[in-house]
Amino acid sequence: MFGQDRGQLRQMYLDAWRKQQNGAPMQPLEVMIAEVVSLHPEYHPLLEQGEEALDKDFLPELGEANPFMHMGMHIAIREQLATDRPPGIALAHKQCLLRFGDPHEAEHQIMECLGRSLWEAQRNNSAPNEDQYLSCVQQLANRK
Repeated sequence: MFGQDRGQLRQMYLDAWRKQQNGAPMQPLEVMIAEVVSLHPEYHPLLEQGEEALDKDFLPELGEANPFMHMGMHIAIREQLATDRPPGIALAHKQCLLRFGDPHEAEHQIMECLGRSLWEAQRNNSAPNEDQYLSCVQQLANRK
């Protein structure tokens, strides 16, 4: 999406949120970021810290979730839907929408599959397995 530099990635969130708050003109990606941020009011105080938010570490062993990773996964899912990659993800997403009834909740559910896929790829030192990821989302959509 943006590259590998953590500070630059986080700065994009800060900038998009600041622009949205100030009514400043925004690029399409900034609009998407601001939409995701607006869905997570629990992260607003962090983003309003400005530069302090850029260097903060979030330690899972202390029960801390990384809000930038969470929002980034929302954006990744939205980009997947826009391109239907992996092929079939847009249809599986529509089925999840029917099941969960709320687009934000559907993304959170799909995020579990995406997180598992990314974790397995990292563990195996490989690219994410798109077929397994899509299968997970399809199963999620069809689960009773």
